[in-house]
Amino acid sequence: MRRINGTALIIGALVATLAALAYPVWSYADRSGTPRANLAAGTVATQWGPLTATDRDFIVRVRLAGLWELPAGQQALERAPTESIRTAGDHLVVGHTDLDNRVREVAAQLNVALPNQPNDQQQAWLRQLTDATGEQYQRDFVNLLRIAHGKVFALVAQVRDSTRNTLVRQLATDANQTVLDHITVLENTGLVDFDAIADGAATATASPTGPPPPSGIAPPAPGVTAGGDISTTSRPSATAPGTVNTDRAEPQN
Repeated sequence: MRRINGTALIIGALVATLAALAYPVWSYADRSGTPRANLAAGTVATQWGPLTATDRDFIVRVRLAGLWELPAGQQALERAPTESIRTAGDHLVVGHTDLDNRVREVAAQLNVALPNQPNDQQQAWLRQLTDATGEQYQRDFVNLLRIAHGKVFALVAQVRDSTRNTLVRQLATDANQTVLDHITVLENTGLVDFDAIADGAATATASPTGPPPPSGIAPPAPGVTAGGDISTTSRPSATAPGTVNTDRAEPQN
């Protein structure tokens, strides 16, 4: 009897050990191609790969960027104090019109709720631009947008490097190209205060946001109301700096 009990205990211990070893493998949410580290909290599985909280926040930030930068670009086209400011506004309108179409498509496929208006800080920036005049308007326009683009540029690079979701990776690729183009045309105005950017690099924040509650309703495109000659002239270009290439492959389904 003691021998039987001992055998039963050994068998029970082996079964428990095998179960303990097998459970993490069985329960792992993304077993194929997943790094050894645990999945980040908030990650969900999609047919395009894992979608992390950082991925979702990035999608929301791309949408928010367009919600204030597109109207800012239109305003620059309407005021057009100099040719370089007009060119920068032109690129903002063209780039964010294209990028907003892309982010809304990706968000719909990944079921990520998007905001329909700029956040409080972005609305304050737009009011600041509206109230500014003359040289002050030009400097505010260039530096507010250059700082914001610099901050989001770092986030784009982080997401492009780390995401395992193919739709998010394609969106980050598109955003990287658009943001770099906008940084270039803003710097071409000669009004960027690089000392202020360097001094504030450790503390400045562009477009702080958290994903809004889901509404189940697809957001509309940002409103652009004509108020004069706001025709755009920048065109797609595959290589030249200072231009935005909108002739990009659509995200894979």
